[in-house]
Amino acid sequence: MKMMSPTYGKCDENQVISIIENYIRSNWKNSDGFNIVIGTDSQNFSDTKVVVVIAVQNVGHGGIFFYDVSRIERINNIRQKLMYETNMSLFYANKMITKLENSSLMQEKNADKINFCVHIDAGTKGKTSGLIPELVAWVKACGYDCKVKPDSFAASSIADKISK
Repeated sequence: MKMMSPTYGKCDENQVISIIENYIRSNWKNSDGFNIVIGTDSQNFSDTKVVVVIAVQNVGHGGIFFYDVSRIERINNIRQKLMYETNMSLFYANKMITKLENSSLMQEKNADKINFCVHIDAGTKGKTSGLIPELVAWVKACGYDCKVKPDSFAASSIADKISK
């Protein structure tokens, strides 16, 4: 898995993990906590452009993020599209968060200060609202905290901007 970062350029998954660990370690003393969030958004063109974001938020002090862009056969059905986006977020969460949870960082630091969350690009207003209970239940059943619009910035802001 190759990802991009506006700060660090192209990174493989081991580099992403290392950068996240170093970022958290170097900002630990002046932080109220860290949120590691994964969110996905997609936009339809002749195909569907899918953007997965891994963001590390240093609460009250900004953050860093990484993203992966892929193109798949066009998905026109909104339910299928949101299911695909959520599936991609869960795939990346399982891959990246598991590595972070097992890293030396989590053994060294107070893990209560680091929160993991999946962001879903669905909101309580509009055509996606009816899908929220199902998608949130799915994410929570996989063991992750979950946010939807307007609190799902990784999906609804960062990934949305990159996907356009």
